[in-house]
Amino acid sequence: MYKKQLTVQRVLCLAAIVVSVVLFLYSLGIMTDLYDALYDTMRNPNDLYQTDVPGSIVYYNMQAFNQYFLIYSIGLILLACLLFVTNTHSRRKYYIGNYISIGLFAAASVYITIFGHSYIEIFKAQFLQVDFAALKEHAEMWGTLYTESTFWFDIHYAVFGLMLLVSVLLIANAVWKVRLMKEEAKLIEEGRRAAV
Repeated sequence: MYKKQLTVQRVLCLAAIVVSVVLFLYSLGIMTDLYDALYDTMRNPNDLYQTDVPGSIVYYNMQAFNQYFLIYSIGLILLACLLFVTNTHSRRKYYIGNYISIGLFAAASVYITIFGHSYIEIFKAQFLQVDFAALKEHAEMWGTLYTESTFWFDIHYAVFGLMLLVSVLLIANAVWKVRLMKEEAKLIEEGRRAAV
């Protein structure tokens, strides 16, 4: 039984690294279309309300959020690495460090999901208020990107969903591990009694 559990915990620790990297790549990519489509519409960097496209200020409104989002994604990668530092991926018996690393990863995942989802939905609503007719005219005149796509806003459901799924599975794996450790301790105790 321990072999199956050890295999599962190894896979889950690798999955934690993978979803952390996916979150990092998402934090880098979320502004890509906005930059290509909206950055050049701002003609005066000192007065962001002087724009060829009403509503394009959403690009600047997202800057602070994106900085924090990037920092949080790097932090999640470090917490996923902590799973390996504490040998959570290979340890037969868990110690306090293993539970702490799992708890920190899960707590960070929940926090990032709440933080990211709330802000991304706000910025998506702001993006949908952009004057797309003016944006299309600007894109044709200057050869910039024209998009009405909310792909980068919408994909956060999949990214955060995967992150939460891995966190839940890490916690479930820890509960499974505790049960196996208790069963093993019980068998050892029964073996000692039988030997006496």
